[in-house]
Amino acid sequence: MSVTKLENPNPSASETDRAGYARLVTAAAGGDRDAMERLLMRAQEVAYRFSLLVCGHPQDAEDVMQDALLKTYRYVSRIKEPEAFRTWLYTTVQNACRMKRRRHVGEPAHLTSIEQGATGGDGEPGPVEVEGHSRPADQLLIDSWVSGRLRQALKALPPSYRMIVVLREMEGLSTREVANVAGISEANVKTRLHRARVMLRHAMEGV
Repeated sequence: MSVTKLENPNPSASETDRAGYARLVTAAAGGDRDAMERLLMRAQEVAYRFSLLVCGHPQDAEDVMQDALLKTYRYVSRIKEPEAFRTWLYTTVQNACRMKRRRHVGEPAHLTSIEQGATGGDGEPGPVEVEGHSRPADQLLIDSWVSGRLRQALKALPPSYRMIVVLREMEGLSTREVANVAGISEANVKTRLHRARVMLRHAMEGV
């Protein structure tokens, strides 16, 4: 059995998404609260989908998504390359997933919510409301482009390999962008991706 290329749900929109994020980041960094809210709404979906597949546990994904949104709100003005926002967001999620794995022994750390983290008496902007999200709906979105068998096969991959597959094949990042998120060379990304495909093939044959 061969493993075909895993398709991004809407690969043709990758460049458009990058430009759209850049516009929102620039506007939000300049104090546009409507742009900030729209940025958070878009980041919410991406961060949860990625964290669910990479972290592998719904509760972890929920916490990691919240952490990523909080960091987006706090540090959007520090993002030097707005067009690279997705790379920044994926890096933030990946680092949070790593912390989650390290903290699984013992009490999990508390993550401040968007509402709590955005408030303050020093003249900072008030909280930004983000619409509630439904886990079943998010899961249906993921189910629509990742089959049950493939999800099981992805879970069998080592986290670092799973991340490469998700970023490159599903989220549509370039090899260079994946290398930046993973902190490895482009050659290593290609090597890991090849090995991950082999492992996926064997795992899917055994599902």
